[in-house]
Amino acid sequence: MKRSRYREEQIIGILKEVEAGLTVAEACRKYGMSQWTLYSWRKKYQGMSVSDAKKLKALEDENRRLKKLVADLSLDNAALKDVLSKNW
Repeated sequence: MKRSRYREEQIIGILKEVEAGLTVAEACRKYGMSQWTLYSWRKKYQGMSVSDAKKLKALEDENRRLKKLVADLSLDNAALKDVLSKNW
């Protein structure tokens, strides 16, 4: 996954600037990004504080780790079922 140029704290700061009256075009020019990036950030982070964003990131990391665990266990389960299904 591509790493963002900006941390969550910086993204929330940029969004707060836009909410305070900075236009989208000016913010995009100032920070060197596209409008679509700003809109996707707005969709994901609008109304969040920095602590909320950190909690979201921690939950996303935990979710990613748990999905990997489930995938590994299901592969092990399928391999064991395959071995047990063969006639000895």
